[in-house]
Order: sequence, then C-alpha cells, then structure tokens
Amino acid sequence: MISTQIPWSFLGSVGGRIIYPNCNLRFELFQFYIESDEARSSRNPSKEAEKRKIVLIVVPTIILVMLFSIGYYLLKKRARKSRRNILRDNFGKESDTLEPLQFQWSVIEAATNNFSNDNYIGKGGFGEVYKGILLDGREVAIKRLSRGSKQGVEEFKNEVLLIAKLQHRNLVTFIGFCLEGHENILIYKFVPNKSLDYFLFDSQHQKLLTWVERFNIIGGIVRGILYLHEHSRLKVIHRDLKPSNILLDENMIPKISDFGLARIMEISQDEGSTNRIVGTYGYMAPEYAMFGQFSEKSDVYSFGVMLLEIIAGKKNISSYAQHHVADNLLNYVWRQWNDQTPLSILDPKIKENYSETEFIKCIQIGLLCVQRDPDARPSMVTIASYLSSYSIELPSPQEPAFFLHERTFSNVAAQESSSTQFVNSSSLLSINQMSTTNTFIPR
Repeated sequence: MISTQIPWSFLGSVGGRIIYPNCNLRFELFQFYIESDEARSSRNPSKEAEKRKIVLIVVPTIILVMLFSIGYYLLKKRARKSRRNILRDNFGKESDTLEPLQFQWSVIEAATNNFSNDNYIGKGGFGEVYKGILLDGREVAIKRLSRGSKQGVEEFKNEVLLIAKLQHRNLVTFIGFCLEGHENILIYKFVPNKSLDYFLFDSQHQKLLTWVERFNIIGGIVRGILYLHEHSRLKVIHRDLKPSNILLDENMIPKISDFGLARIMEISQDEGSTNRIVGTYGYMAPEYAMFGQFSEKSDVYSFGVMLLEIIAGKKNISSYAQHHVADNLLNYVWRQWNDQTPLSILDPKIKENYSETEFIKCIQIGLLCVQRDPDARPSMVTIASYLSSYSIELPSPQEPAFFLHERTFSNVAAQESSSTQFVNSSSLLSINQMSTTNTFIPR
C-alpha cells in the first residue's frame, strides 16, 4: 500500500503529500476536503432537520412581514389621500398649507383619555373644552364643536384658516385641528389661568387681580388687537372681543382667542357690512348691532367696554341692568365722570397700591372707545400711545352710545349669556326701523 511508502522519519512538518503516476496521497492534521451532502446528512441528520425547520419558519415570517408592511403603507397612503381630499373639499387652495396642522382622531382621543371627565375644562359658545397631552408631552386645550353649538362648521373653518396665519404673544397659540366625520376639533396651547371673566366676575375665584395685573392685561390686549388691525399680514376684525375670550397664561399674560367670527378685510378697506350679525350683547358697537357695519372701530368699542369692566370689576350688562338701561356700566361710568367722582368706579376689591393717574387715564380711554360716532373713537395705535405716554393730553370724551331703547334693551339683556349671540337681519327689523334719535338714549 502507498501508506507504507511514507518516509515518516524525513518529514519536517505535520503534513505532506506523496505523488505516484496513478495516485497521490495527502495527509494533514485538519480536514482539507469537502464532504458530500449525503455524507453530512448520514453523519448529522438532526442538524439538517433543524436547519429545514428554521428555513420553514423564517421564510414565511419574512414574507408575512413584507406583506403587512406593504398593506400598512397602502392603508396609510389611502388615509392620507382621504384626509387630503377632506382638506381640499373644505379649505380649497389652502389645504396644502394646513395639512401639517391636521391631527388624526385617534391622537385626539389618546390625548384626552377618550374625552374623560377628568380632562373636562368647561363649555363655551363653540362647544366643550378638554385638556389634553400630546405624544410629545405638550399640554393642549382641545375645543370640540358640539352639534348643538350656535357656532357651526363655517365658523370652525374660518377660525382654522385665520388663526393658522397669525402669531403674536398676545394671541392664543394655535397647534392644529382635526376634521374627521362629524368631528370638528380645534387644538390650542393650554393656558392654566382660565379666562379674564373668571377673575373679574366669578364670585368663587381664588385670586384677586391687583391693579398692576389689570393694567398689564389692558396693555397686552391693546397690543394683541393692534397686531390684528395693523401689524399682521392680514387686517383682521375680531367681532367678538369680551373677557371670556381673553385667556391668561401662567404669567397672567392675556391671549386673545376665539376667531370663529373674525373677518379679514383689505388693507385699504375701512369697513364692511353683513346681514348676519353675530357677537355678544353688551360688547357690540351700535352701528354693528343695528346695521351690520363692522370695522376696526367696532373692535375699539368692544375693547372700551372690556377696559371699563376690568377697572370696575362689573359687567356692562348684568342682572342689575336687565330692567333699566340707565343702570348699565357705561351709563354708570359716564355719570361718575360727569360728577367728577371717578374714583368711585374703581373695583372695591382693589383697596390700595394702585396708580390714580393710570386709573383716571383708563376711564378716559374707555369712554373715548365707546363714543357714539365711530370716527370719534381712537384707533388702536392711538390707544397704545395713550397708555405708554404720560405726556399726551387725552381729548374729553362725549356721552357713550347707549343704543337700543329701554324695552328692547331689557329683552336683549334677558338673552345675554356667556356664549356668542347670533342675530339675523329679520330679528333686527324693528330696531333698524327706529330713528337715530329714538335709538340712542340721552342721559
């Protein structure tokens, strides 16, 4: 045999090779040849079975994952296309701009714990409001349009289109919206201190507004309205300025909210008109409440009413004014101003640490804002200069606009509530037919 011919004594390594004409021999301490499948399978049948089992499990799993991923992608693509169609149907050419602000209904449900009572904040003219926490940890206020709300889908669309284009320190921060099925949701940055009316009129409030806080709130509201009228890329008339639409953040900085009734005007346009009069009684300028004419000066009127409410701590139209127009706040302030007893207007809860100069100036500005003639009312630019300067001499105010005669006013006051009032032109027919001399009540 060839193995007997191996010269073991001359080998200087652990392996070697002998070559003959018809055969050759190689030997090593390691396996240098490849076994056939049959040999391997005859030697390790269990390993082969195990490998087959792994293949049978892994391959179908990979295929299922791929199919699931493709299906999920197609469903997401279809959902996105559906949401885009909804956006396009509701917002037209603005849909591309608004798409990043659109939230899914499932996200809203998760944020509010399925609209849990524990997350409930309150209810307004739009609907119910809930506190929510988004997946990224942001605290938000979620306004859910109720089907019985006096504000409808058009007001919802108007607010989305408008507030998405506005950004200012004294405007509420808009996060996004949800429009799915019958649900219409607005999402705002959460502000912890509720609204201004809570501090002014709620007998259960726990925190008294100091004079400094009130004066700063007035200044913040002025800056917010000035931005809407003059400094934003749009000229916006809010049309529903009132304390319940002024939110207060953790630093008591005012944030103007609720833009469902706001109107965009051309920069060169001085006023607009409508047959569908909307707003809240007690804050509506007489030319708007009676004839549907709105302008920057109608917002100025509403601001003037708010200013007087802030310093007096009383509503313009309240239970004490429902039977006699002469008892409303504007008339009361005008009487005290004429009688030269303006300090009696000050909210009695403010007993000390107030500036008499600032207080008198606020009364005078408030009365100027509620003048009967819109042209006699100052612009927001002028009001801002009045508040910021102690050297400007303010003009003397004239008698405020006590619109609506006593019988009509009593009926209106009885309807007054915290929600926005919607009035159509037919309901104002009897008012519009009255002469100007009968409409405004002399003192």
